[in-house]
Amino acid sequence: MTKYGYIRISTREQNEDRQRLAMDQLDIPPRNIFADKQSGKDFDRPQYQRLVRKLRRDDLLYLHSIDRLGRNYREILDQWRLLTKEKGVDIVVLDMPLLDTRRGKDLMGTFLSDIVLQVLSFVAENERANIRQRQAEGIAAAKARGVRFGRPPRPLPENFHSLHRAWRAKTMTLRQAAGACGLPVATFYSKARKLEQR
Repeated sequence: MTKYGYIRISTREQNEDRQRLAMDQLDIPPRNIFADKQSGKDFDRPQYQRLVRKLRRDDLLYLHSIDRLGRNYREILDQWRLLTKEKGVDIVVLDMPLLDTRRGKDLMGTFLSDIVLQVLSFVAENERANIRQRQAEGIAAAKARGVRFGRPPRPLPENFHSLHRAWRAKTMTLRQAAGACGLPVATFYSKARKLEQR
């Protein structure tokens, strides 16, 4: 049996120290701890994929919490089955003692573990959906208050107005006017239309 640990944080700004400290206390060799700095929306994560390739029957995988494995309800269940049933790996979720596949290998233990896993997976995915909903509501509220998102618009080049007049007077083509302004044709045209509408 070889011990492994898996750590995941969603962004590079987050800190993995809490998870790493928990793994260090379990005497997992540092080379057997795999960490991804990536969203848990799917399992297309490089370090997780490397870990799965290394795992062998009767190995032991530690996770700090089930949401570190992932946040997609169906995919968490699929991965759990892949690891425990197909690969024959034991999994221990540190903050949820009921999710320890070493215990209760009988039918009742497996049944309880499956129920807890399904509930927690559902909660993890539901929280992800709630976060997306709160973000959408926050963005809509900010837009209603007049907050603008994205890069601020670039100011018009100093020669824009004279080139705009020349283009409308047909003394130069759209492409020539845009090039003289140093703007892409589509940007020049868009700014010209906005100017005319004002």
